Amino acid sequence: MGWMTNEDGLDKCPANYVPLSPLSHLQRASHVFSDDLAVSYGAHRVTYAQYHARCTRLASALADMGVTSGQVVSTLLPNIPAQAEAHFGVPACGAVLNTINTRLDVDTVAYILDHGEAKVALVDTQFVDLAEAACAKLDTPPTLVEVPDESAGFPATGRHMTYDDLLAKGDPNFAWIQPQDEWESLALNYTSGTTGRPKGVVYHHRGAYLMTMGTVVSWRMIMRPVFMQIVPLFHCNGWNHTWMMPLLGGTLVCCRDITASAIYNAIADEGVTHFGGAPIVLNMMVNAPESERRAFDHQVEVFTAGAPPAPATLSKIEALGFNVTQVYGLTETYGHVTECLWSSDWDALEGADRAAIKARQGVLMPMMEEITVLDANMHQVTKDGATQGEIMIRGNSVMKGYFKNPEATKEAFAGGYFHSGDLAVQHSNGYMQIADRAKDIIISGGENISSVEVEGVLMGHPDVNLAAVVAKPDDKWGEVPCAFVELKPGLTGDEAAMIAFARETLAGFKAPKMIVFQELPKTSTGKIQKFELRKQAATL
Repeated sequence: MGWMTNEDGLDKCPANYVPLSPLSHLQRASHVFSDDLAVSYGAHRVTYAQYHARCTRLASALADMGVTSGQVVSTLLPNIPAQAEAHFGVPACGAVLNTINTRLDVDTVAYILDHGEAKVALVDTQFVDLAEAACAKLDTPPTLVEVPDESAGFPATGRHMTYDDLLAKGDPNFAWIQPQDEWESLALNYTSGTTGRPKGVVYHHRGAYLMTMGTVVSWRMIMRPVFMQIVPLFHCNGWNHTWMMPLLGGTLVCCRDITASAIYNAIADEGVTHFGGAPIVLNMMVNAPESERRAFDHQVEVFTAGAPPAPATLSKIEALGFNVTQVYGLTETYGHVTECLWSSDWDALEGADRAAIKARQGVLMPMMEEITVLDANMHQVTKDGATQGEIMIRGNSVMKGYFKNPEATKEAFAGGYFHSGDLAVQHSNGYMQIADRAKDIIISGGENISSVEVEGVLMGHPDVNLAAVVAKPDDKWGEVPCAFVELKPGLTGDEAAMIAFARETLAGFKAPKMIVFQELPKTSTGKIQKFELRKQAATL
């Protein structure tokens, strides 16, 4: 008999083993922080006891609608309380949460609802027309529940059951369905479709739980933080921060429309201590007119991701009272999994030197096992800050895989690592720095845009011979799509008309912001040389 084997009676039992789930955070908070402010959104201010009760009613009402364990409930919602409640209420009835990007076009929304087999969709009144148009394309559409927001100018249309009516039907004593296995699916998040149709990324309870724990450490959080939800909750579940807040008894400040004045007001009036956002948010804060700014007397911690913030932006925003940490991750990793962990060795650095360090993607966060840069043969690259490889990731906050796509899952996990698709170098201290996007992804305002998708639309124009789309640097959005179009012989191009043509099919943020008509540079085999176009776009 071996030492400490199961034969000695050392088995898992309900007393010593509970599947990890972020649901446990709110269950605990409803007692430990029962009277503390949990969610704030204008006049909507609820305590943890009330927050838990609302999530419980949602879970109960969804179960009464016939939603069963493992089925999908979708949302088309901005960062309002109902979206936060769905993060607990949907899995509390055993279902899988699917938050859909509100900026997508009808066809893509229809695809996601169909592919995920959504049973119910919670839809903000602003997006009811979009949801109805998407459902009209489906043989078995989900039941729509409308979430009006009168304070924002979106009263109920009267065409669907409202969210408040749904909650009223729910039982406040409904017993939450906790996962029997922490590997059970928690959320279904669709990528931005960087190679055509978006892929469904499946999160498990364990990964989200550990994500909330690791973030607390990396962000140096203390009890009762005041967190403003700026990152869309449809993007990596807002990097899992809504699941994290009850762990610390923190207040979640919802933000429907991301403006500089809304953020400054929340910092001054609500005492916001933390928020996450793309560099575009930092630019907005720096460039806000004095009339939109408010004074505050505490340091605000900021996680930024999506693209390295410009050195000038970093130096300006830190002078305003913000401490910015660069993080990096993907939809497939629940959001951020690396951080540019600051070293006291760098305290004396200023200006561009300081920003250059802060712009690195950094090192793995505590919930991860290994993140490094490997070459094509899966060997560690030389850590010289110059040799390129691909960022490879192992750890508990990596997806289960792609829904209904075993081939893509197998490819993503080849060799025992998740292949990020991001090319990077690694410095002598192990800090990683992205060098290029392996799949020509354009990151605009924190949203990924597939150049292939945009090119496909432009190629559908009768006048177009060839089209190539690359990222053009942009002060506001970080990057925007810039198209280079080779027309058929004898034709002249109309830039405005072609952009309008693209917008007929694409979501507005995906449509090219500039079109240049010219012959495209090609290799001897006819492949378009995008690196040449990137150089050109940078000068336009």
